[in-house]
Amino acid sequence: MAPPRWLLVFVLHSLFGAIQLCEIPSGNTHRIKSLNTELLKLTEDVSKDPNPSVYLGLRLSAYHIRERESLYLQRLKEVFQPDSSSIPFVATYQEQPSTGQLALYLLVLRAACQDMEMPVERQLVTQLKLHLHREKESLVAHENNSRPLTNFYQYSLGILTLCVHHKKVDVHVIKKLLSAEKHGRFEHESKLFVDTEAMSGLAFVCLQRATFYTPELVAELNQAVQRVKQKILQAQNPDGTFGNIYSSPLAVQFLIAAGVRNKEPECPKGMAALLGKLEEGRFQNPLVGSQLLPVLHGKSYVDIANMECPAEEGTVEETKSLVLDTSAPEPRVTSQGTKIAIHLIVKQPPRRLPLYNEIIRVPGGSSLLDVLQAAKKRSFKPFSFETEETLSGPMLTSVMGVKAMEGQRKYWKIIRFPHTSVEQGIADYIPQDEESIILKFSPW
Repeated sequence: MAPPRWLLVFVLHSLFGAIQLCEIPSGNTHRIKSLNTELLKLTEDVSKDPNPSVYLGLRLSAYHIRERESLYLQRLKEVFQPDSSSIPFVATYQEQPSTGQLALYLLVLRAACQDMEMPVERQLVTQLKLHLHREKESLVAHENNSRPLTNFYQYSLGILTLCVHHKKVDVHVIKKLLSAEKHGRFEHESKLFVDTEAMSGLAFVCLQRATFYTPELVAELNQAVQRVKQKILQAQNPDGTFGNIYSSPLAVQFLIAAGVRNKEPECPKGMAALLGKLEEGRFQNPLVGSQLLPVLHGKSYVDIANMECPAEEGTVEETKSLVLDTSAPEPRVTSQGTKIAIHLIVKQPPRRLPLYNEIIRVPGGSSLLDVLQAAKKRSFKPFSFETEETLSGPMLTSVMGVKAMEGQRKYWKIIRFPHTSVEQGIADYIPQDEESIILKFSPW
């Protein structure tokens, strides 16, 4: 019996729409598999804490090695649920994760199709709701400052996570994010934080698809999605990136989730930029690479809401995945025989004189972190710094004993002389010979 005509029309329309969405051109399978391989290598590195973003990237890929993903999931559970037999979660976790870390872990559990009705898992969801309530209360208490306890990126990620878990989000929490986005709170000195804008957009897309909210609120969410889309498209650079290369994967995730189509020129231009940078090896950072992998499969974090977990064995995609080379990652190579000179300057405005101003010699190919460590080891002209481990790598928190006090919105900005901001982290950025690097204590 032939299917009804209306069904054929619906299927054809759906297929046409899918083909026209912002997507990677055909012929790039080798690049996708290459990035997939790099992320799989990270799952074997037990010297570093497991990264929830890496797991999410792998789950949103079409290529899997189920055993490795399962082992990595277990390692994540050991970090985020060290004693799952104890409740509440707050009492068992020595150092509570931030809003963003907890949200990412909950996305991991949804992507792994874990039973969220178990007591510990339900407690995790409750914990995230409490985090968001505190973030919202901070916004209420500091209306003039208009910032949550952490930042709007984590605030947006928390909302997105609850939505992906099909949980109703407090309307007041949603309204605060809507207001912040509408009034340009994701900018500093007229520069848009594209990754924050994109994360809020992903949250809005997910919320507008939910069935919990009034038509009035859904209308506001629809308007917000259009604003975010416009801002991100306007943030595209001549080279095709959105904001910078490191914020581009999340920006394109939003464009995919929002249904942006290839006929809009920003879309293919952005995809071409991502592929070009991938070919150049610019996505070595695990967080950014794991945000890119879903894009290469035409997916976003919003898709986690409807993920299904097929049988662990015997799938076609599993068989294809087994040909991937997943040997242990090779360490970054430095040129031990070639020394380069890096001019390191530390500034703390309004002080006019630098706190530190020296030439540091390191092997060619050294990272900025290597430069800082070399400066610290020198016996003369003392230099000190501290870092905090984040999902995107070590973050500079203190230099020469100067760190942001509680409630002080300042950070150590990395500048390539004279005024070019360095977008990579200190472990990723590779200075060139005779380059001058300024560490400047700056507001954000």
